[in-house]
Amino acid sequence: MALALVLGTHVAVSAADAPAAAGAAVPVDTPTRVLDPRTLTNMEQLLDAIADRRVVFVGESHDRYEDHLNQLKVIQGLKARGKEVAIGVEFFQQPYQSVVDAYINAEIDEAAFLGQTEYFDRWRYDYRLYRPILQFAREHRIPVIALNLDSALTKRVGEVGIDGLDPQERARVPAEIDRSDTAYQERVKAVFDQHPMPDKKSFERFIEVQLLWDEGMAERAARYLQEHPQQTLVVLAGAGHLEYGQGIPKRLLRRQPVSAVSLLNANQRELDPAAADYLLFPRPVDLPPSGMLGVMLNPEVGDQGLEIQGFSEDSGAKAAGVKEGDRIVRVGEQPISTYADIRIALIDALPGQRVQVEVLRKPLIGADETLTFDAELH
Repeated sequence: MALALVLGTHVAVSAADAPAAAGAAVPVDTPTRVLDPRTLTNMEQLLDAIADRRVVFVGESHDRYEDHLNQLKVIQGLKARGKEVAIGVEFFQQPYQSVVDAYINAEIDEAAFLGQTEYFDRWRYDYRLYRPILQFAREHRIPVIALNLDSALTKRVGEVGIDGLDPQERARVPAEIDRSDTAYQERVKAVFDQHPMPDKKSFERFIEVQLLWDEGMAERAARYLQEHPQQTLVVLAGAGHLEYGQGIPKRLLRRQPVSAVSLLNANQRELDPAAADYLLFPRPVDLPPSGMLGVMLNPEVGDQGLEIQGFSEDSGAKAAGVKEGDRIVRVGEQPISTYADIRIALIDALPGQRVQVEVLRKPLIGADETLTFDAELH
C-alpha cells in the first residue's frame, strides 16, 4: 500500500464516569484517521510495486487533467519496465473499435478518428484531456480497447429496462449480470438520490444501466485478457466504476481471475483504505483555455453547415460581422457540417488567435450568399 491509514485510538467516557458541570459542552466521540507521512512513496516506486499485475485500474474524474497525466505515467512506466501494455478505455464505445485501431495504426488522421468515433457526440469531454495518452499509444502502437457499450443500448435500457429489450437488442447485453452486491446497490442508490426520480421503477432502470455499463466493460476487458495472455491491461475509467472494487474490477475478475491493482485520486474523497489499493495525491493541473468562436448553434444538422442561433457576450464571430441565421460552412481549412467539425477545427486554437469563418447567408431575395469573416477567438 502506498498509504498507511491508522484509526486514532480513543476511549469513550460516559456521563456516569465524568459528570459534566451544568451548561458544559457534551464531548463528541469522533474517530480520527492518522496518515504517517513516512509511508508516502512516489510514482516510480509505485510502478515497481505493481509491474507484475495483469490488470491495472486507474480511475479518473473525467475533467481532471492531472488524473489523465497520471494514467499516462502508469502506461509509460509499465512499458519502460518491459511490459506488453494494452489500454482499455471507457471513453470509446465498442462498435467503433475498428476506427480506434485504424488511428493507432496510423491509417487515419486525428480528425477522421474523432469524427468517425463520434467522440464529441458520445463523450463530449475536452479531447485534449485524453490526447497525450492516445498520441503515446499511436507512437508506440499500443492497442487501445474500446470498453464502453453503445450508448444507444444503454439509453434503451434506461427507457424500457433489460426485460423490455427486443431479441436483437438483448443479444448485445452481457450474458452474466451479477445483481447480488448489496454494497454496490447502496452506492448507486446514493448517487440516484442526488437526482431523484418519481418512482421505484426509475431506480430499477437506473441501476440496470449502471450494471450494464460495468458488466459490459468488464466483459470486454476479460475477453481481451483471455485472447492476449501476454498483455498487461491498463483500464482507464471513471472512479465510480472502480472504487471499492465493486464496478468493473470484481466483474472482470469474476470472468478472469488474474492479478489486479486499483489506483484512485484521493484529493477529492474521504481517506478510506477500502476505496482502492493505492491512493494518489496529484497536484491539480489545468489545460490551457481553448479559443472559442462564441456562437450558439442549432443542434439540427441541415443540408449545408450549422445554423447560428445566438452569440455569447464577447463573441469574436459577432464582432467580425457574423449574424444569427448564418450557417457556418467552414472554419479555417475545416469544412463544417456537424458539431464535431467545429470542435475539430478549433482543437488547437487559443484565445486571441484569428480564424477565417465562412458562412452562408440568406438574403431577402435571391440565392444564399457566401461570406467570409476574420474572427478573433475568445
